[in-house]
Amino acid sequence: MRKEKFDTDSSGMNLRRTRSLVHKEFLQIIRDPSSIALALVLPVFLILLIGYGLSLDPKDIPLAVVLENPTPDSISLAGAFKLSRYFKVTELTSMHEAVKLIRAHKVDGIMHLSQDFDRQLSSGSAPVQLIVRGVDANRGRFIQGYAHGAIAQWTNQRAIGKAGPSVGPVQLQTRMWFNEAVDSHYFLVPGLLVLIMTLTGALLTALVMAREWEQGTLESLFVTPVHAGEILIGKTLPYFLLGMAGLLLTASAGRFLFHVPIKGSIFILAAVSAIYLLVALGLGLLISSAIRNQFVAGQITLIVAFLPAVFLSGFIFDLKSVPKAVQIVSYLLPARYYVSFLQTIFLAGNVWSVIIPNAAAMMVMSLILFSLTLRKTRKRLN
Repeated sequence: MRKEKFDTDSSGMNLRRTRSLVHKEFLQIIRDPSSIALALVLPVFLILLIGYGLSLDPKDIPLAVVLENPTPDSISLAGAFKLSRYFKVTELTSMHEAVKLIRAHKVDGIMHLSQDFDRQLSSGSAPVQLIVRGVDANRGRFIQGYAHGAIAQWTNQRAIGKAGPSVGPVQLQTRMWFNEAVDSHYFLVPGLLVLIMTLTGALLTALVMAREWEQGTLESLFVTPVHAGEILIGKTLPYFLLGMAGLLLTASAGRFLFHVPIKGSIFILAAVSAIYLLVALGLGLLISSAIRNQFVAGQITLIVAFLPAVFLSGFIFDLKSVPKAVQIVSYLLPARYYVSFLQTIFLAGNVWSVIIPNAAAMMVMSLILFSLTLRKTRKRLN
């Protein structure tokens, strides 16, 4: 009879057993802090980052104002842009200097006031040229709209101040550089390259290495004469070739399917992309060397590599429009330098003032990551 009662209890729901199982799972969560981080820390991080740090409305847009012949009217119009909260104005007297700045991505637009601006204004029509860096089509439209607003406000205030006949209208003539068709693919394809290289390099490497830790295959290598550097090369080279193949496929699809131009050198594109891929591989190896759990390694890689590549690289959100603290943090992320390089090499060409600093920063990061990984692997071998 007692055995029959036991079988009956075991076949149905029992509150005591259920409570014990729930208690066991809570203890498991406490033992594994990664679960708490995923459930509580990650959502708070994302809401604070997106809510306070990122914005789709650009502000403090760097704008070069070229005054070939500074006159009271042209200086007054330039002052209207200075007073606008949407622009951060740099005054120049040479169009050549302004073109160098926009090619190097130090300004996002050029407003050109000709030498006879005052005479044309008094005659009834004063054309003003606005050149916009149109890599990000959405941002280019914002800049154009803000410029129209600043000119309209200046015209109205000037008409009220004169208290007489209305001044001649200012006609804004806009040109989009690097993206004349205002095609969003010009902006998205280079950004997708960053995500693909990050996933291939960091995430796959971290998962594979962590899986081998769990299965014990790496421990089998530790009892052999194999060197730590040989292990790293063996784990790096296959995924390096896989990532470069992904680069070739994505760049070819962008060029031939979406007609995104590659105005720079293909060899430079491949060389700098290889450097970024090494950074991603080094990051994945470092994470997997420190963490032997495949699930935890994957989650940490998403947090420290993939999410920053999406939100803090300049791929989706323009970093000039985010708070200073977020901008400072972004300088620690390799994806920021790779996005800047890709947008330049695809749409502007071989601008060495952009290519060299970004490539050098990524090279330093790759050396640091592989050095740390080598040291961590040696500790495991001992």
